[in-house]
Amino acid sequence: MLKRLLTLAMCLCLTFGLSGNVIAVESDGIDVIVNNAVIDLDVPVQVEGQTTFVSYWPIVRALYPDAYTIWQDGQVVVTATGLFMTIQPGRPYLIANGRYLYMPQGTKTLDGIIQVPSRVLATALGANVSWDPIGRDVVFTAGAGPILAGETAYPEDVVYWLSHIIYAESGNQSLEGKIAVGNVVLNRVSDPRFPNTVYEVIFQRNQFTPVSNGTIYSTPTAECLVAAKLCLDGANTAGNALYFINPRYSPNSWASRNRPYVATIGAHAFYA
Repeated sequence: MLKRLLTLAMCLCLTFGLSGNVIAVESDGIDVIVNNAVIDLDVPVQVEGQTTFVSYWPIVRALYPDAYTIWQDGQVVVTATGLFMTIQPGRPYLIANGRYLYMPQGTKTLDGIIQVPSRVLATALGANVSWDPIGRDVVFTAGAGPILAGETAYPEDVVYWLSHIIYAESGNQSLEGKIAVGNVVLNRVSDPRFPNTVYEVIFQRNQFTPVSNGTIYSTPTAECLVAAKLCLDGANTAGNALYFINPRYSPNSWASRNRPYVATIGAHAFYA
């Protein structure tokens, strides 16, 4: 199950792109097609870099005619057969059937209408989405049903240990920094030079300080649990990094001297 999740994680990173600080541009010329039919949108599609933002509700309704939506506790709540999804403006992820799907640019709002990245929405709805460059269309096709539930997709022991190491190493960091620490652990699981389970990677001798000082057993915060699930569903802020250090405390570390630099996120520098 974990290896399948890691494969999904890699695929989800290949969305309509991760971009820099680019202003979203309205695109009236882009149509959205669901199951071979052009649908009426509340507002035009917006494009930011290579990420396409679409109004969620017309697409949900086209794929799930029994769906209904309400506004509750500062978020949109969507319910349909086999689907329970929440979208909160400003939150960098949506939740569908207990699955946490990363949206690094968050949501967009145009004329009061919430828009989300097309790839993320398709994943939540269990649909396929593609770009037709000839017709300049975003094309959705129904799949077998909504995304598999989190209680089935997330191995309990993996979430447990991944959230613990995230908390112990980056509990005071941003969500982006927490995700990055989780990325390092999962990258090691996928790398033949390291053990192939999250538990074994974390407890490999002389690798993570929280194991030796006992803080690995501290109870993680809710955001650390979220970060662990986001990592398992494809969120990646650290690329192919296999190591991280805090330059303040380890200014001349082995990783900084011997491994390719990837990025600095908060207090940590990451190396491949």
